[in-house]
Amino acid sequence: MTALLETHGLTRTFGDVTAVKDLHLCVEEGDVYGFLGLNGAGKTTTMRMLLNLIRPSSGSVSIFGKDSRSHFTSIMKQVGALIELPAYYPYLSGYKNMDVYRWWTGGIPVEKIKECLEMVGLEAHMHRKAETYSQGMKQRLAIAMTLLSSPKLILLDEPLNGLDPHGIESIRLMIERLNQNEGVTFLISSHLLHEVEMSCNRVGIIKQGELVIQDTVKNLLAETAGSVHIEAQPEETALTLLQKWGKAKRSSERGGIEFHGKPEDFAEINSDLVKNNIQVSEFAPQRLTLEKYFLSR
Repeated sequence: MTALLETHGLTRTFGDVTAVKDLHLCVEEGDVYGFLGLNGAGKTTTMRMLLNLIRPSSGSVSIFGKDSRSHFTSIMKQVGALIELPAYYPYLSGYKNMDVYRWWTGGIPVEKIKECLEMVGLEAHMHRKAETYSQGMKQRLAIAMTLLSSPKLILLDEPLNGLDPHGIESIRLMIERLNQNEGVTFLISSHLLHEVEMSCNRVGIIKQGELVIQDTVKNLLAETAGSVHIEAQPEETALTLLQKWGKAKRSSERGGIEFHGKPEDFAEINSDLVKNNIQVSEFAPQRLTLEKYFLSR
């Protein structure tokens, strides 16, 4: 796949504090890329550097194969972004806010306003003043603004903040539709790990300013294929037998036994336990979630 966005040794310091250190991100064409990290990990600082809102202390950013600083104007014509809090004119309607942004951007047909508001589920509220919108509606209005220029790449920093379950679902479906039908690539910073797991095909995890992992969601979650939680008595006998089949240890969190072996052997292992007069009350294959993976890093 073609890399649409890359960073090369991206670093940002604030005095003696290093907020982002030697970051090498790679967002490929067609990705819905989840950028994960705790508060203060460096996500927003990175997003701001990607958009030239702040300058890196060292390193560089390339978007569409071009240096983002020397080709900033041409690149930004193909990029939509929502960073931190949404901006709007409170005394104007949602529609008028979109029209101001359309006029400022230039070259966008007026019909695009209604189309974008429909995408985020605001068509019924487009003529209300923005100051009467809920936080979630304001968030959706800001996302609609990023769609006006039909960008090839969209950067969203915590786009689901303030949204109720219905709003979250509508934005998730919008991202999926734009990605699959229009080929739009997304870079999404979020702490909602379940939503990232549902929406993204690739993720990068940043910790204290450094990228600790970057891979497909499928590859990350495949690491626990063959993991089983077993409740059996007598436990010591079960543990000894299981260690002949794979890795087995007592679970400090849940009790019982954590076993890791070949999935194709599970039926035979269970039968072996029973043949040895071991009472098995639970034999449950475990699925790693992105949340568990994130917390383990």
